[in-house]
Amino acid sequence: MLSHLKARPTAKTIPLLPIRRRELKASLAKLSKSAQRWAKEHSFGASPGHVLALPSRDGGVSRVLVGLGEDCFAWSRVALQLPAGRYRIEGALDAAHADDAALGWALACYRFTRYKKAKRRLPDLVWPEGADRRRVSRLATGIGLARDLISTPAGDMGPTELAEAARSLAERHGAEFRVVVGDALLEEGYPMIHAVGRASDDEPRLVDLVWGDPSHPKLALVGKGVCFDSGGLDLKPASGMKLMKKDMGGAATLLGLAHAIMDAKLPVYLRLLVPAVENSVSGAAMRPLDVLPSRKGLSVEVGNTDAEGRLVLADALTEAASHDPALIIDMATLTGAARVALGAELPVLFSSDDEVAEALLEAGTDAGDPLWRLPLFQPYRRHLDSRVADLSNVSTTRYGGAITAALFLREFVGDKTPWVHIDTMAYNLENRAGRPVGGEAFALRALYTYLERRFDSSE
Repeated sequence: MLSHLKARPTAKTIPLLPIRRRELKASLAKLSKSAQRWAKEHSFGASPGHVLALPSRDGGVSRVLVGLGEDCFAWSRVALQLPAGRYRIEGALDAAHADDAALGWALACYRFTRYKKAKRRLPDLVWPEGADRRRVSRLATGIGLARDLISTPAGDMGPTELAEAARSLAERHGAEFRVVVGDALLEEGYPMIHAVGRASDDEPRLVDLVWGDPSHPKLALVGKGVCFDSGGLDLKPASGMKLMKKDMGGAATLLGLAHAIMDAKLPVYLRLLVPAVENSVSGAAMRPLDVLPSRKGLSVEVGNTDAEGRLVLADALTEAASHDPALIIDMATLTGAARVALGAELPVLFSSDDEVAEALLEAGTDAGDPLWRLPLFQPYRRHLDSRVADLSNVSTTRYGGAITAALFLREFVGDKTPWVHIDTMAYNLENRAGRPVGGEAFALRALYTYLERRFDSSE
């Protein structure tokens, strides 16, 4: 990705002239008559990401007109329409647009190449004047990390491999790293993580990464790391199981976010918890209507073994909350109900803190990485009541599934700590510029923008 951003132009570098649609007439008036005629004949309207090459006298390209958009993916569309070569942006963009241009270009050049090499040669862009190279690089790297992890099939990305990816990240940034594996989960008080993952030959584990100065505000990230979800004994149909390699998408996205946080050296005391499991079928699998103890001390009836993500998150959230952080953020591919409500491209945001929620929504809008808030509607908590345990892991109603799942998690966070829960798809179902089919780090840029604004006094 970043290899397609170059430090300097060459003699053959082609200029890109960005034009806003509202300024089209004035911008074209500055060009030669022949260029104006060419633009008119080819119906160039400066729509975001639209490109038009202007011919040179020798039959080459003198420059390319580019429709300037309001997010980075307009620049992704530009990159994907151009032939291989080196390009530079004419004139100065403001800082936000310069960052968008560089990040959009990098994301357009992302390819998942673990099993199949990319065939097409992609264009290069000279770093735009005014772009924050370090910020763009850390975001592109974090997004690329998340996409690679999610797109890797479960045969090569089980709990062991996910934990090793976290270990590599910790080593890269000098973070403390610990992992609790197998029966040690029972000894250390994580019974629900153990119950979900014990049927797999790849033992369940809890990844625990700590970084930063303990005197700084505590930030806890908790990512669902279900590396494959068969549904357990409540087995999914083949169609529902096909994409379940992505069920660790919450963990992968927060690993990418953790990279950005540590690379920026944000003044936080970061703790990242990832319950990494595979929800499999065997004689050791948890059964429907089993009653599980939890780290919180609450008993949980298993109404459905396919609602396993909230079980592993619950133990991890209890541990995160026990250290009184300033903020807890969890992310999970948790419910189909969230996708029914908002579709595959818009993550659901729940929060116990209105101020945090509003700031996060604003950051998402500004970053071109939107979220949509749904309510923690407390009256729906009754749908989680169980006759034999403190609560059930599934609702007694078919409606409001994303809300009842969030309310289940809230039981393990409590009301003391500000908490954000994001229910995400973590996967692109169709190709769009800068967003190819495969793993996707939805909300990473939104979360980083919010955390940067909240914690980095130098910004």
